[in-house]
Amino acid sequence: MSVQNPLRLLDLAGMSLLRDEASTITALKDLPTELFPPVFMEAFYGRYSETLKAMVQAWPFVRLPLGGLMKVPHLGTLQAVLAGLDILLAQKDHPRRCKLRVLDLRNTSQDFWRMWSGYRVHGCSSSLMAQVAEDRSRTKQPRAPLEVFIELHLKERTLDGFLTYLIRWVEQRKASVHLCCKKLRVLSFPMENIMKVLSMVQLDCIQEVQGNCPWHLSTLAVFAPLLGQMNKVQRLLLSHIHVSALERQEQQHVVQITSQFLRLHHLRDLHVESHSFLEGYLIALFLPRCLTTPLDNLAITHCLLSDSDLSHLSQCPNISQLKGLDLSGITLTYSSPELLPVLLEKVAATLQELYLEQCGIMDSHLETILQPLSHCSQLMFFSLRGNLISMAVMEKLLRHTSGLPSLSQELYPVPQESYSSQRILQPGRLAQCRAELFEVLRVLGHPRIIWISSSPCLHCGDNTFSHPH
Repeated sequence: MSVQNPLRLLDLAGMSLLRDEASTITALKDLPTELFPPVFMEAFYGRYSETLKAMVQAWPFVRLPLGGLMKVPHLGTLQAVLAGLDILLAQKDHPRRCKLRVLDLRNTSQDFWRMWSGYRVHGCSSSLMAQVAEDRSRTKQPRAPLEVFIELHLKERTLDGFLTYLIRWVEQRKASVHLCCKKLRVLSFPMENIMKVLSMVQLDCIQEVQGNCPWHLSTLAVFAPLLGQMNKVQRLLLSHIHVSALERQEQQHVVQITSQFLRLHHLRDLHVESHSFLEGYLIALFLPRCLTTPLDNLAITHCLLSDSDLSHLSQCPNISQLKGLDLSGITLTYSSPELLPVLLEKVAATLQELYLEQCGIMDSHLETILQPLSHCSQLMFFSLRGNLISMAVMEKLLRHTSGLPSLSQELYPVPQESYSSQRILQPGRLAQCRAELFEVLRVLGHPRIIWISSSPCLHCGDNTFSHPH
């Protein structure tokens, strides 16, 4: 302990209590509510298992945000807390003081511990005040099953000890414990294990699903019934889906998948990334059947799309209110030139973000979308990185977008005149292009910041210039 950072009276009181666990446990019935979080923290960091077990049974808040204290999941602490919950669940009459209804194992709610431990006295966040209000309002409600919130990131072939212990504990207490998860991420995890874990989870709690798995269409068809039960899902990301030639000739899997997607009435963000999943006729079958409500954001990236795919996409009624559209990695140079303009006109009234990165777009393709682009009055973000555009057409682009009142971030490729014939970037030519583009901005007289990068990644490029006045 330093002179500059002396221990507070609150810290000393907590340390004094924990010198004798038996006395601490006895004193819990008279411990002021505001001392519970700091004493719990001392018991947590000191690994006082018996004190943790007893404090759970007397916890005076609706939520115990245990995950906010664990940078790394700790099995011993979990076992102590669950042992305390077992005693609590076994009691017919809920202790008068205990209001615990939610055990939160997610790495969130650090603000709760900071406020109650006194480390942040001022500037309490509105979300935390809402949480305190929730704690007070829910105490008068009838006793309900205990909710346990976790983050599910299934990325290994086998479950770790922490999650294995928790799943087994929940499995034995299905009637009194609900395992909830807001965000599910699956990465290279056996389908058998996925089915086992999700059989323990309240699927209608899940709001976001990220499936970064090398699945075949048949595997996705097995997963689809589980997805159909996640009827509160708002964001869905599917990538690395592989469709074999044989599967392309079978409609059964597509029917199984689309029939479950129809149950996702709250879906707002859809991201599909796969070289073969939507290629050809599948997009005509997939999107119109799977989207029952208008989307806010649609990303179809690094896919092989045909003209018929783009045509069906522009005709899909549930994309007319899009706020975000991402077609990055889709080669548009082989498409009919009128398809992309038609799509942009369809979403022009609401579009706020547009990504057309690494699409093989050249001057002739860009000129076809200048007019519909100028109609996107709500556009705030536009990225064209990774394409090959000349200075002349880039100047036209800047003029067409100068009238967009909300456009605040523009990411463009280095003009092709900045390269040698061997596609080597020439700093001198780049400096000249920057000067010419700056002059265009000055003449237009509209304040804006432009990023120009030779890399598709924003953080890999450092060429930027602005016309602030």
